[in-house]
This record gives sequence, C-alpha cells and structure tokens, in this order.
Amino acid sequence: MNTQDEIKYQEAQKRVKKIKGFYTHAAIYLLVNIMIVIINIQNLEPGESYFKLENFFTAFFWGLGLLTHALSVFLPNIILGSNWEEKKIKELMEKDKQNKWE
Repeated sequence: MNTQDEIKYQEAQKRVKKIKGFYTHAAIYLLVNIMIVIINIQNLEPGESYFKLENFFTAFFWGLGLLTHALSVFLPNIILGSNWEEKKIKELMEKDKQNKWE
C-alpha cells in the first residue's frame, strides 16, 4: 500500500472504532435501563403506577449523553463533509508554510 492508502485506511479504522464505541455505549444504555425498569417494577406497591418522574431520571440524562455521543460520531461528516479534516490540514500546512517564508 502507498502512503495515501495507508492514511485512508488508518482514518477508516479510527472512524470504525468511534462507531463501535457508540454502539457499545447504546447497548449498555439499553441493558442498564431495562434492568432499572425491572427492578423498579418489582419494588412497586400493589396498585402503584410505574410512571413517575423519578423513574425516568437515569434514562433521560444518560440519554442526553448518548445523544451527544451520537452527534459527535455521526454529525461531523454530515455537516462538514467526509474530507473536511484533510482539507483543513492542507490549508493549515499551507498557511504555516507561507508564514515561515515571511
């Protein structure tokens, strides 16, 4: 492989690692919140409703964290484009090269 292919491969590898991290986070979120629901239902008094605000704090706030994680993984490519990083690196290198010669 030439260096350009190696760079592309390493970028793809980093991207896959980020996506895998998000999916792991989402799976743990689901499992833990299902366990919390089961525990809360088992501890209900007869005739008591499960749908109370305090039963949803963990799911809500952790869900916000999960949403933030999802946006950090998937949104940069949607807004900035898939090759934004490469263009920005080249731009900064050119700017640095110009500043050295002044």
